[in-house]
This record gives sequence, C-alpha cells and structure tokens, in this order.
Amino acid sequence: MMIVAALLVAAPVAMGQSKALNKALNKEKKEKMKEYKKEGWKLFGSSRSLEVALLKHYEKLNELGDDGREVVGIASRFKSKNVGKQMAANNAAISYAQTAGSALKGRVVSDISADGTSAENEFDHFYAAYERLVEKEIKGEMEPSYAIIRDLGDGTYELQEFYIVSESAASKARIRALENAMKESEVAAAHAEKIANFVREGFEAE
Repeated sequence: MMIVAALLVAAPVAMGQSKALNKALNKEKKEKMKEYKKEGWKLFGSSRSLEVALLKHYEKLNELGDDGREVVGIASRFKSKNVGKQMAANNAAISYAQTAGSALKGRVVSDISADGTSAENEFDHFYAAYERLVEKEIKGEMEPSYAIIRDLGDGTYELQEFYIVSESAASKARIRALENAMKESEVAAAHAEKIANFVREGFEAE
C-alpha cells in the first residue's frame, strides 16, 4: 500500500515535470525557428521540415540526458555543398577533440602536476597527440541530427551541421585515442591509470 501511495504521489510530479519540459522545448524551438528565418537559414539534406528536425533533435538530446552532447560543425565560403558538408563534419570533430583535450589538460594540471611531476613540455606534446587522435576516432560516434545552409549572396554558402554524441559511447573512442597517445609520451604513460580515469569521465571537469 505504501508503494502504491508513493507511486500515486510521484505520477503527478513526473507529469508536471514533463509538461514543463515540453513547454520549454517548444519555446526554444520557436526562438530557434525565428532566429533561423531572420538569418536566412534553410534545412539541408532532408525532405522534412526544419521545425520537425528541431523537435527530433531536442527529443534525442532529452532522451540521452546528461549523457548527450551537442556538437556543431561549421563550414563557410564554399561553392560545392558536398564539400561544405565534409568541411562541417571535420570542424565538428576538431571542436569535440579540442574540448576533450582541454578537459583532460585541466584534470592533469590540477591532479598530477600537483604531486611534483614537472614535464610541461612533454605533457603539451601528449595533449596535442591526444586531441589529434580523438579527432580521428570520434567521427564514428557523431550522429548527424540536422544541417542548415544559407546563401551568402556571392556564389558561396555557409553550413552548420548539428551532431549528437553519447558520451558513454564516445568514451571508447577517447580511450582508443589515449592508448595511442600514450605510446608517444613516457611521462603520460607513467600516470596511465589516473589519466585513463580522467578520459573515461569525459567532460565532468568542465
């Protein structure tokens, strides 16, 4: 009886939270649609409407919760739309890799350097290798969500493509990158276990 009573109390709360979330998502969608229209953006590479694409994007992020990360790839001043799409994909991977590298550097500096380890130049080499390898590995974990394009009026275009990354899945890509980066750095290899834990945690240090 106590369990049933608890469920009866929890159900209206959950429904209230769901309604509040849907209201917030609809507001965000309307604001984005207004922004896109004002700036001349149109949906690219899909037969669906931009409004539907936005809703599906928000729904997917909501389903993933804290595990979901939005990554945006940007390409500008291109004539071939196919080339622009590839440029945006590369830009998204670079953006993710740089964020991953910065997060790892923050943890290493605060947790490992504090113990008296002094090898800043070699660690810098390690961070660079790690970012380069994450950029390579993460592409397989980036799920394309939607892309928008606009005509710049001079025969060229600008494109933004939005990706969704599951951090739990992406951790495998970051670990692969770490394992290869370790081969290039003796000082990092000496702290392999601790650094591996930082990498598995993803962006929690942000």
